[in-house]
Amino acid sequence: MAFASSLLPAPVSRVRASTAPELAASPPAWKGVSLAAARRRGSRHGVRAEVNESGSTLAVDALSQVKHVLLPVTDRNPYLSEGTRQAAATTASLAKKYGADITVVVIDDKPKESFPEHDTQMSSIRWHLSEGGFTEFGLMERLGEGRKPTAIIGEVADELELDLVVLSMEAIHSKHVDGNLLAEFIPCPVLLLPL
Repeated sequence: MAFASSLLPAPVSRVRASTAPELAASPPAWKGVSLAAARRRGSRHGVRAEVNESGSTLAVDALSQVKHVLLPVTDRNPYLSEGTRQAAATTASLAKKYGADITVVVIDDKPKESFPEHDTQMSSIRWHLSEGGFTEFGLMERLGEGRKPTAIIGEVADELELDLVVLSMEAIHSKHVDGNLLAEFIPCPVLLLPL
């Protein structure tokens, strides 16, 4: 959850500010006033910022706004790699908690015909999400396009106006997804899960 708070800005409505009359005065009124004196006045009458809730609560508030989550599957393991299983469980948990929809995108540079265990992989995806309480979810296959998975994830996230992408660091470590391009191609927050 700490990672999410670093990605999500605090809403403007949570910060209140007021200006002190001394700070709003024109520059001639400041002549001969030391910086220390100005700080003291500012602390008594000056600008005050007040945060109503802790940063972790703001992250939870921001996650409550998530209504559509993307789960990219980039590995060829028909029973899903450990990282993809973890991402599926996390996606299902977040979607269940916040009432969000899930879309799964299966990405491979080779066509379906060259992967004989494709149906096994689809069954495995369905099983892992159903274990998390999801029997209905969107499923897209982007196979044999010859494009980088990072670009495909970004394109799908943009087309479907997704709120969050859940991805395991395993996809980056295995070089399926280019971590350097995540911020460039993906228009929404990305939750990267550790191995």
